[in-house]
Amino acid sequence: MLNLTESRKAFSEAVELLPGGVNSPARAFGAVGGNPIFIESAEGAHLTDVDGNRYIDYVGSWGPMILGHGHPKVLAALEEVLHTGTSFGAPTVLESRLARLVIDAVGSVEMVRFVNSGTEATMSAIRLARGATGRDKIVKFAGNYHGHADSLLVAAGSAAATFSVPNSPGVTEGTSRDTIVLKYNDADGLLEMFSRCGSEIACVIFEPVVGNMGCVRMTKEFCEALMRVREEYGTLLICDEVMTGFRVAYAGAQSLLGLSPDLTTFGKIIGGGLPVGAYGGRKEIMQNVLPAGKVYQAGTLSGNPLAMTAGIATLETLREEDPYDHLEKISSQLENGILAAAKKHGIPLCSNRVGAMLTFFFQNGPVTDWDSAARSDTQAFAKYFWKMIHQGIYFPCSQFEAMFLSAAHTEEEIAYTIDAAGKAFAELAQEA
Repeated sequence: MLNLTESRKAFSEAVELLPGGVNSPARAFGAVGGNPIFIESAEGAHLTDVDGNRYIDYVGSWGPMILGHGHPKVLAALEEVLHTGTSFGAPTVLESRLARLVIDAVGSVEMVRFVNSGTEATMSAIRLARGATGRDKIVKFAGNYHGHADSLLVAAGSAAATFSVPNSPGVTEGTSRDTIVLKYNDADGLLEMFSRCGSEIACVIFEPVVGNMGCVRMTKEFCEALMRVREEYGTLLICDEVMTGFRVAYAGAQSLLGLSPDLTTFGKIIGGGLPVGAYGGRKEIMQNVLPAGKVYQAGTLSGNPLAMTAGIATLETLREEDPYDHLEKISSQLENGILAAAKKHGIPLCSNRVGAMLTFFFQNGPVTDWDSAARSDTQAFAKYFWKMIHQGIYFPCSQFEAMFLSAAHTEEEIAYTIDAAGKAFAELAQEA
């Protein structure tokens, strides 16, 4: 049995100091039962907890650690800049360097504004869209999670789904009144809604590859419908690439789908593991942001030199080392290996994967939207999660979260994970 004594002690103290003992519900293990595991350190593709247990990590801090934990180039860059100061509240050339990397990589982006989180990025992009169009209504899709801003915490995925609070207390009716929630990948539903009130809609915000109802890719038909409503109604498209940006491809998911949105939101990887968000897009739209325009948005720590440095080191390393073929190879091996192991033991399992972003759903599938994702056997997932933990495999603690692989994962670690999954499935079959 895995010894988690010190994690239990740490959690007992944390619940007296922090709501639920955590600083994000996604860490609470609410979907799998038991207490969260407290991590002490990380290196490469591994985590070590406060009891000294070591795990192969498939969470990657929920996406940003695409190079693995503690990459030497990122650490060296941080060590160098640390001695110059941690925050100035004033412009630095580092902000322009990271902005240039983002702009050069993503064809739809001509200007960028940095913030401190993905939530800030999506919230600010929507305010900008409303300011630029003079319209109030926005469209989002059920199961798409865009952070915890009031107008977006409606029919969200992720922890909101895990804890059954898709419409959070504290979000007023007035705040969410102008948010229209539609079904993801439903092109006909989108077009029908626009035929009724398209001239009132400022923007459509969407994830090109969803990560918080599990990994779900946008269909070609849905993508075409989005571009059609933009063309016919002048509505702005906001592509939320907080998870997918620089992960599923260096130029983001929009490069895989042939999308050219008006605005894009970023986070995760562009901070190299430090708190960063950003929104960017066409210059004519971005010029509406204060002080160039009149749409207000500000942040004391935006463009923090440490975060900018980690982002620069990460993006430059991705550009130079180009690990995407390796990521595709090992992600495909993991997907196929685990599916085969489940089939061998008669466990209903399907998967969705885009690059190094992957979810196994405990059902026969297919999974294309929130309704189909919700049919998954979450109790079976919870049992599987703990069986993998006890074999040293750290998966996301919810059926409705995506797995993330890193360039630091080796084929040997993938093979070990597949073997561990086979043992877990064998036990599940015996218990059924």
